[in-house]
Amino acid sequence: MAEMPSEASELPYRPCAGFMLVNRERRVFVGERINPRTHGFWQMPQGGIDPGEDPQTAALRELEEETGIGADLVEIVAPASRPLHYDLPPDLLGNVWKGKYRGQIQHWYLGRFMGDETHIDLETHHPAEFRAYKWVEPQLLPDLIVPFKREVYTALVAEFAPLI
Repeated sequence: MAEMPSEASELPYRPCAGFMLVNRERRVFVGERINPRTHGFWQMPQGGIDPGEDPQTAALRELEEETGIGADLVEIVAPASRPLHYDLPPDLLGNVWKGKYRGQIQHWYLGRFMGDETHIDLETHHPAEFRAYKWVEPQLLPDLIVPFKREVYTALVAEFAPLI
């Protein structure tokens, strides 16, 4: 494990991008996490931004890696107006991402799914991120995510709801 600074506030945020994918019924895609620590929680596709990668490219890459849904099946509606961040809880700080980060700063995008269920493949990336998926009403998102990410999901729902 990496050596931790004396204060978590000295650690940077991990750059991340995420995607709120909406289907024709105006429901949002969520996947149930495979990770045992977060089993039972559902989240939208998201992940780290690679060095030199722009956030939108990263969001579309993560969407495809985690769901099998390619950029050709997505119509981007809008980016979030600003990046959102969360801090890891104390029990995860120092254990996640080799202890290098205090949380994530996330760049989110809203997009419409132009495909159908046959285009979804949770096993496209190894290891897989999700064990199952479902489409939910946007207002339910904050109740499905791990508690330490709830404020991010609440802000996303508030911002994107008029566009859904």
